[in-house]
Amino acid sequence: MLDIQKLNVYIMGMHIIKGISMQIKEGEFVSFIGANGAGKSTLMRSIIGLQEVNSGVISLNGESLNGQRADVICQKRIALVPEGRRLFGEMSVEENLEMGAFSYRKDTARIKKNLQKMYDLFPVLEQYKHRTARTFSGGEQQMITISRGLMSEPRILLVDELSLGLAPKVVTMLLEVLKRLNEKEGIGILLVEQNAAQALRYSQRGYVMDNGRITLEGASDELINDPEVRKAYVGI
Repeated sequence: MLDIQKLNVYIMGMHIIKGISMQIKEGEFVSFIGANGAGKSTLMRSIIGLQEVNSGVISLNGESLNGQRADVICQKRIALVPEGRRLFGEMSVEENLEMGAFSYRKDTARIKKNLQKMYDLFPVLEQYKHRTARTFSGGEQQMITISRGLMSEPRILLVDELSLGLAPKVVTMLLEVLKRLNEKEGIGILLVEQNAAQALRYSQRGYVMDNGRITLEGASDELINDPEVRKAYVGI
């Protein structure tokens, strides 16, 4: 479904992504782990069209995404849940979610239907849907961010640093939601995460990134038991 071949990305003359190749098949849950500064977020921004690619190809179902605008890529049913949440702080929960439906903003029935899906997923958001986003806790803001991404009806959801600044209990709950979306609705998930142990427990396959390169890949249960991964990323 999503295929990346020999991708290279430079930022301000620095070689950030160094010839990586990877794939996400239809309906897969894939984790992408590595230390802070390894290039993971740059990869996500490159996929969604927010970062210029210097060479290599990013393709979706055989169609190159290189050079396409982020809004065009979003309409191809890829959505990004960005690192740090990036909400519209002075807008309400519902207004933030409606931004995720921008591509079909005139279809009020479709928006209403998808809003209710989000409220069923995270009931607290319906309860306080008219409150401004900045007044919520970090975990609740992450619920809003995930819901905003889901409002675009993606087939692939890119989730960048889900656990950043959140309590472990909240992270587990959000991972359970992502797993359910993957298993019951067939949404492909690419989860970029520093917490390797959690990411690999929920995903089917994983990639390990170090200094802009993919150094390991394989089934998640194999990676979590790999001595190098356990020593470097799991803390064992």
